[in-house]
Amino acid sequence: MKKIAVAALSLVVLAASSSVFAEGKTRAQVYQELIEAQQNGLDYVTDTSYPEVNPIFAQQVAHNKEALAAKAAANHVASGAATAGSVN
Repeated sequence: MKKIAVAALSLVVLAASSSVFAEGKTRAQVYQELIEAQQNGLDYVTDTSYPEVNPIFAQQVAHNKEALAAKAAANHVASGAATAGSVN
C-alpha cells in the first residue's frame, strides 16, 4: 500500500514541477531573443559590470552595432532596388 502512495505522490510532484518551468515560449522565440541579445552586445556583460556592458568590450560592441546597421542599410537598399526593377 505504501508503494502505491509513494508512486502516486511522485507522479503528482513530477506533473506539478514540469508545469512550473513552462512559460509559454517556443524554442524559436527563445532562439530569437538570444540572437537579439548577442546583437545588442549583452554577451559582453560580465559579473563586475552587470547590467551594463563591460567597459573593456565597449568599443567592440559599438563596432558590432555599426556593422549591423551598415548591413541592415545595405539589405534595405538591395531590397528596394529589387522591387523597383520588377515593375510589370
